[in-house]
Amino acid sequence: MVLLLGSASIGESLTSFSNAASQFFTDLAAVRWLVLLLALACFALNLTLRSRAYFNTLRAAYPAVGFQWRRIWGAYVAAVGFNNIVPARGGDIIKLFLTRSSIPGSSYPTVASAFFVEAIFDACVGVFVLIFAFTRGVFPKPPDFSKLSSFDISYLAEHFRFTLFLITLLAVLGLVAFAILSVRLQAFWARVRQGVTILSDRRRYLREVVSLQAAAWLCRFAAFWFLLEAFRVGASVENVLLVFGVGQVAGAVPFTPGGAGVQQALLVKVFAGAAPTAVIAAYSVGQQIAIAVFTALLGLGAVVFIFRFRSFGEVLHAGRASREAERAAEARARAGADVAGGNAATGETAEDARAAVSAGKASLAVSAYDAPRTVAADEAPTAVAADQAPTAVGGDDEAPTAVAADEAPTAVRRAPRARGSRPRGRSWP
Repeated sequence: MVLLLGSASIGESLTSFSNAASQFFTDLAAVRWLVLLLALACFALNLTLRSRAYFNTLRAAYPAVGFQWRRIWGAYVAAVGFNNIVPARGGDIIKLFLTRSSIPGSSYPTVASAFFVEAIFDACVGVFVLIFAFTRGVFPKPPDFSKLSSFDISYLAEHFRFTLFLITLLAVLGLVAFAILSVRLQAFWARVRQGVTILSDRRRYLREVVSLQAAAWLCRFAAFWFLLEAFRVGASVENVLLVFGVGQVAGAVPFTPGGAGVQQALLVKVFAGAAPTAVIAAYSVGQQIAIAVFTALLGLGAVVFIFRFRSFGEVLHAGRASREAERAAEARARAGADVAGGNAATGETAEDARAAVSAGKASLAVSAYDAPRTVAADEAPTAVAADQAPTAVGGDDEAPTAVAADEAPTAVRRAPRARGSRPRGRSWP
């Protein structure tokens, strides 16, 4: 039953989105193209400023390494372009690999943790935007999300227990992963801390990251202002902030490329009284298509002309291969560290280990024929029979002749030299 309801909801979502897309293509003549191009230029400037902030974060993490901002910019716009055409934020993998390959000697944990620096200011702005959106009276409350014509967000809102279970499961998995990594991988956490080094210098963080992100948000604000004007919805501070609020909610459910479907459903609901439904539907799809196509072309251009890959798929393949190679190298390094640690615990150095191996090989080289000879040499104590000489000599004056028995050790010392030349068939003297 749930499957049937889910299928019906998906069908309704696709129908609603396709109808809005048809409305957009029907009203193409009404679009203000010059204003649209200006909006896309502002959006590109937004990405450029954000990439520079990310570059400054990485430069603080690797102060002794030289790398180009051009490559960091290319990695950033490639990720945004890919995220707008593929769901589940797959572009972050592209960003991670391309950035890692652009910085000599860098590591994936450090590059990935630098994402967190950017997220701090964005989260603060996002909270303010959501508070504003929910207090205006036109933004639907979370329980009302189940009535929207978007399958992903309506399903999660309608099945609240499942949503709560999913959030709890993700939180528990995150805590378990944190506990395991904090105990077993000290080097991993050292690299993670390296990625957020700039946070330890508050003035530098404010100057080189926050200031650029604030300017980027202003460019983003201008971009959506011009988009609202391009599609004749009507631009205002309130309308732009409501669009930002829609983007925040859609970003929390990354099941579709760029939050498509969720944004369209929310925008129609939010701007129901601001413009005709057909205009809102055309805008809801038109701004997504415009941004997706523009960022995808920009990102693909960066992949081709900066990184010399032919497609996004080729980047993903190279990224997976690079990650596997790094994991193998880390495994070999850990194995070497374990061996070194074991030797240190037993007081054995590498030279001692090699000497022990050589001695073992030498002992294996002794022939089975020589082994009895060593035993025969041990029979030299039978020469102690000379100690019976006092009974044969009959006097203490000749007792020093018993000292001949002391020569038995010399027989033992000579035995190793004589054993190799001993002729067969003769008894040992």
